[in-house]
Amino acid sequence: MSETLIGTVKGPGEFPHQYTFITSDNKSTRIGEFVFYVADTGDEEGKLNIVGTITERSLVRCLPDSFMADPNTPPSLIASLIGLPESDVELYEITVEAIGYFNEGLSDFINPRIPPMPGQGVYIASNEMLSRMLSPRQKGQNGGAHIGSLLTRKRDEVPIVLSVKDVVSTHLAVLASTGAGKSYTASVLIEELMMPHNRAAVLIVDPHGEYHTLTELHQHPNFKSGDYAPEVKIFTPDKIRVRISSLTEADIIYLLPEMTEKMKSILSPAYRSIVNSPNGERGTWGFLDLLDAVLGQKYEDEKGKGGGNSSTIDALEWRLRRRFEQSHVFSDHEHIELTEMLRPGQCSVLQLSDIEETEQQVIVGTLLRRLNKARVATVRGQANTGDESYLPYPVFVLLEESHRYAPAGTQVVSTNILKTILSEGRKFGVGIGLITQRPGKLDQDVLSQCMTQFIMRIVNPIDQQTIASSVEGAGRRLLDELPALTKGQVIVSGVAINTPVLAQVRPRITKHGGETIDAPAEWEKYFTKSAKSSREREEAKLVKPKPKDTYTKEGWDL
Repeated sequence: MSETLIGTVKGPGEFPHQYTFITSDNKSTRIGEFVFYVADTGDEEGKLNIVGTITERSLVRCLPDSFMADPNTPPSLIASLIGLPESDVELYEITVEAIGYFNEGLSDFINPRIPPMPGQGVYIASNEMLSRMLSPRQKGQNGGAHIGSLLTRKRDEVPIVLSVKDVVSTHLAVLASTGAGKSYTASVLIEELMMPHNRAAVLIVDPHGEYHTLTELHQHPNFKSGDYAPEVKIFTPDKIRVRISSLTEADIIYLLPEMTEKMKSILSPAYRSIVNSPNGERGTWGFLDLLDAVLGQKYEDEKGKGGGNSSTIDALEWRLRRRFEQSHVFSDHEHIELTEMLRPGQCSVLQLSDIEETEQQVIVGTLLRRLNKARVATVRGQANTGDESYLPYPVFVLLEESHRYAPAGTQVVSTNILKTILSEGRKFGVGIGLITQRPGKLDQDVLSQCMTQFIMRIVNPIDQQTIASSVEGAGRRLLDELPALTKGQVIVSGVAINTPVLAQVRPRITKHGGETIDAPAEWEKYFTKSAKSSREREEAKLVKPKPKDTYTKEGWDL
């Protein structure tokens, strides 16, 4: 698309950074489209193209209603009969929010605050201009993530390419209603992070088992370059281990149901005594050490302290045994090493689908604490090669159903560490991506610290208000488009893009693992001949054959 003159400036808009223009062009003036006017600065900068986004449009002149009374007669035909040219019949008033001119040196927009003059021409920005200005990176460039193309243009005419550095260092929020394509969009971003020009260290916390298809990355030619091919590791629920010594006192209390204050007063000194012991300093204590410290309070020590509270200690012992003794998640010795989960060129998927929500929160909180501690120690030179806390590269963690780990209005064990990483993680190279279908249920302090946003169709008014009040950088006028967005359409805003844009997400390279089940098709499939035969074969295997009658000295064995 070339730079085409489409209208004439009418005057200023409602706000200082707005202006309006008049046009008869109905096709090119869509909401979210980019236009510009030319401003003469009068100095060495000369003439500048001041770019803006169309945010509103209204019809200011049209054919009389009587022309449209007969549905069998086109209004344009009536207009031509009385000498009205078809192109001049309808006029539109378009409102534009000025962004500024693009500074090539800074690779960003600057607002010179030079308003357009009435009567000045307004142009549609060309594809070439927008490709150069909107994205901080170019497609295939190191540190770039191509997630789709500008929605107001034909597919792939204007690629939208994010800055991976800014996504990882200032955190990401993916917000959308069910079925809008949030997991699909997140997977497109993961594909870009695993490309040869990025080779990121990525961990996905997957409560629904939607990301297993990313294993296709390793064999797909699009991701190979020289000796590089991305690795994908799936950690199924049976392989997930959390070492008990990595739990805090708050974690243990959170895992034990209906703890009384008296029980907490017994657990607290027991936990502290273990942590301050030689085994505690080495991080080698386990469940039985903690249990012994609790049970030891039944008896008096050398100074005559302790003793009594037998019933409370017995109740606490029952809770501890119930939670930890037969646990498949919490272990005295095992846990997943950070370097096993996170290394450049590897995407790990932590599947939590068969683990209860309370344990999921503790798993995520413990993992994030270990991860943050390792990065802080490594950056500050407090950890060396071979140390368990040595992690010499930045990492990116994507949390599906993030409102589970930082819910609004209530505190869970994973909330505080999330807040810590979101506020301080950029200094130590820990990036967080939050995905949720209910922004209103996510802690607002957590959401507000994600400086890049993918916002897809949101219908719930509470969620819309949450986004408008908590998300920085999203053009308020673009948020009006949320209910009208269709699957795969997204508002991209924040520091990873030069200005908020409406984009169409590109097709995934790997297969999508989060498709909605087609219930009618599955019901119909149940009655097919092949399905019936398969069921009959399975049922036959389950029927035990009746033993034959045999004769012994004692008589017939029936």
